[in-house]
Amino acid sequence: MHTNNLFAQKTVFSFEVFPPKRDMPLTAIYETLRALSSLRPDFISVTCGANGQGGNRTVEVAAAIKNQYHCETAAHMPCIYLTEKEARQTLEALHQNRIENILVLRGDQTPGREPAHVFEYASDLISFIKKEAPNFNIIGACYPEGHLESKTPAADIRHLKEKVDAGADELISQLFFDNSLFYRFLERCEIAGIQVPIEAGIMPVTNQKQIERMVTMCGAMLPIKFQRAIAKYGSNPAAMQDIGIAYAVDQIADLLANDVDGIHVYTMNNPYIAQKITAAVKNLL
Repeated sequence: MHTNNLFAQKTVFSFEVFPPKRDMPLTAIYETLRALSSLRPDFISVTCGANGQGGNRTVEVAAAIKNQYHCETAAHMPCIYLTEKEARQTLEALHQNRIENILVLRGDQTPGREPAHVFEYASDLISFIKKEAPNFNIIGACYPEGHLESKTPAADIRHLKEKVDAGADELISQLFFDNSLFYRFLERCEIAGIQVPIEAGIMPVTNQKQIERMVTMCGAMLPIKFQRAIAKYGSNPAAMQDIGIAYAVDQIADLLANDVDGIHVYTMNNPYIAQKITAAVKNLL
């Protein structure tokens, strides 16, 4: 099923997971997948792991979600190190496993590793897939606060429009903590003529180190009220988990009240957090 078709029917609610590291058995994630799929999200996307360390396990995990746990899925496909041959092999593996949705990304550059210089940007791989395998549904990434490498918000929106014009059927946003920034981003998209569905990416941040890492990696701004909560409860793990879940639920409730197209929860492979959030917002969807 193409996930972009869901947006005409409902507010989409989805999860993201990452595959086990290369030295861990694939079965290590099965209990997580079972628990998440039982919550009946519209789909579960699968990353390539932190800094791409999941190797080729993305397809394997997505295949388990689709064929073993009977939940729709989307496989991440970063392109910076891909050759055309590898891209075709990945597309064939996805097709063989009945996976119809691909989240196309440029991907992060690894120090000391030379890019393939075949697909320099996500839009290049999107165009390639549309030509070589047009039956796939393509999801693109977007950045409410601007990509860290973009010089201006206008340049970031221009590059996003290029992704959509290349063939992206829907978009999922980078995490953010200030909904007003997301609403301004949606306004810029509308002005630019970007008309595909856009899911809001929500990260339930449940410990202080995780917050610091996320802010460093993606440049997300932390609202004052969240900073105050972190300052007061950062050393209390149980309190921080409650705060992270409560803050995410508050964000989602406000987004849904403002008729967003969908919510994409970055679960960090934590079923407990996903269960708490789902239970809190299920009647709002």
